[in-house]
Amino acid sequence: GGGGMVERLLEAIGDVESLTDGVMFHGENSAALSSMIARHRESVKCVYIDPPYNTGGDGFAYKDTYQHSSWLAMLRDRVAITRGLLGHDGVFLSSIDDTEQPILRLLMDAELGSSNRLANMVWKGATDNNPTRIATEHEYIVCYAKALAGTEAEWKSSVNDSKDLMLKEWQRLREACQGLPELQQRFREFIRNNREALGPITHYDRVDEEGPYTGSRKVHNPGKEGYRYDVVHPRTGRPCVQPARGYRFKPETMKDLLASGKVVFGEDESQIIQIKEYLRDYSAGLKGLVELDSRVAANVLEAMFGSRVVFKNPKPVELLVGLLAFVASPGRSVLDYFAGSGTTGHAVINLNREDGGRRKFLLVEMGDHFDTVLMPRIKKVTFTPEWKDGKPARPATHEEAERSPRIVKVVRLESYEDALNNLEPRRTTAQQRLLGEPQAQGPDGLKEQYLLRYMLNVETRGSQSLLNVQAFTDPTAYKLKAKRPGSDESREVNVDLIETFHWLIGLTVQHLGAPQTFRAAFERDSEKRLVLKGRLKQEDDGPWWFRKVEGVTRDGRKTLIVWRRLTGDPEQDNLVLDTWMKDKLKISTKDFEFDLIYVNGGNNLENLKTPEDTWKVRLIEEDFHRLMFETEGA
Repeated sequence: GGGGMVERLLEAIGDVESLTDGVMFHGENSAALSSMIARHRESVKCVYIDPPYNTGGDGFAYKDTYQHSSWLAMLRDRVAITRGLLGHDGVFLSSIDDTEQPILRLLMDAELGSSNRLANMVWKGATDNNPTRIATEHEYIVCYAKALAGTEAEWKSSVNDSKDLMLKEWQRLREACQGLPELQQRFREFIRNNREALGPITHYDRVDEEGPYTGSRKVHNPGKEGYRYDVVHPRTGRPCVQPARGYRFKPETMKDLLASGKVVFGEDESQIIQIKEYLRDYSAGLKGLVELDSRVAANVLEAMFGSRVVFKNPKPVELLVGLLAFVASPGRSVLDYFAGSGTTGHAVINLNREDGGRRKFLLVEMGDHFDTVLMPRIKKVTFTPEWKDGKPARPATHEEAERSPRIVKVVRLESYEDALNNLEPRRTTAQQRLLGEPQAQGPDGLKEQYLLRYMLNVETRGSQSLLNVQAFTDPTAYKLKAKRPGSDESREVNVDLIETFHWLIGLTVQHLGAPQTFRAAFERDSEKRLVLKGRLKQEDDGPWWFRKVEGVTRDGRKTLIVWRRLTGDPEQDNLVLDTWMKDKLKISTKDFEFDLIYVNGGNNLENLKTPEDTWKVRLIEEDFHRLMFETEGA
């Protein structure tokens, strides 16, 4: 039709990609990672995975006794692709247990380099009551950088529960107290009564109108002689003792610090002055040992779904929030290609709610729980952060709602089973008769060689799984048989050729146009050339259908993609295309803004170019087929 509500909404939005907060892939993770390369090459800030632990009970299929090598080969292939997705400042984190931790470290040393190993964190999350052996109560999180130099300054986090608690109490007391002395007294009482909960930040025990603060000895000049001048104590009127090597600040800078109230004085001039450090600027360091009860993860799922058995061994959201606060700066992407129940996506949403960031998540999962756990969980936590017995515990506040994801894209990939189910062998009577001849039989005979080398290419040519480019005549009607989740039954589903092509060429979509349909009448001019009789008429049931997409490829080329429905009359189709391009898109202007134009179906758009135009026209089918089946390094 002429564009439904969703299409018209996207048309109005314009910059679609910037509003997409996450993408969830349902499919095999190796295929998903390969599909991401064109669009997300060297742009992902953090990869976190929780792969199968090779315990024999985690669903990973092994060959005979080659368990370690099978597991290693599976993971190595995926980590190799991961390296291409990580940005230069990217970080790779992987949970693992004792069994495969040494093997994983060897793998990561080989793929990312032992010099880029950041740490081997320990997560104590369980209690082992088995009295017959040494209790195993921990797992590991191996941490690597894409390039260590790019991450050295980033292992700090401004997200801290103790810090938030203190700032909220200061805000409450500031509204309740009569003056600064009472505020100071009651704030210190609060710290004394909550030392254990507040941990290492109890020294931020002084307050002013800007918040809690502590004194820092940043006035000392390190390593060499500094500046010498007097700083007068405001109560005694005498110069304060100077640091051993003088002040690190110039006199003009010290005057500014004094004028803005940033200098902290001691009881008298015998103490060296200090500089105020406000709690709001506090950044915590990341510890190598994390203690967090793993049962809280099951509690979260029980609250959201009303059951503790929806997913086995989920990771705690708090564990991932704590990690991502350090390594995933606001506005960057977090990738998890063993997404499981969706803890990583949940953590990204929570973290964005805490600090107002716009981190994006890329989640990949192939199990049936994609539809039963992962996607419902992301929907639920997007709606509101708190749940109980499978129902919202309270409505989200306005601020929480504002920091929830706007658009989450779901991409379903064709499985290997689906690919096989969509192969349609076709053998002619003549082919069958020839293969049945006596001289074609036997080892190395014609029949054996044909079956081994040629049958797949010859007899399945034109199958939907092998990209039937003839079906591109109607981009909205390409179909595949897909297995229903949780069963062996297949159903026919539409394939989104438009979205698939975006991933293949690595397009960041900036504008997704609503579909348009037209009618046209034709006549022949005096030279027997086909021309329009009148103008193109936009009508919902017209036979000529167009949809345009504008965006930028990873190498910076501005790209226009034109999808159209072909009627079977190339002369009419191309005349309508030329007219639509000239009348609707003004393609013949000399300062045309695109570098590439993609169109499905044979066309003569190159004839529209003027000598000043630099854009190139490419056939969608050709690049689609090449990118679908090219191998790495080819």
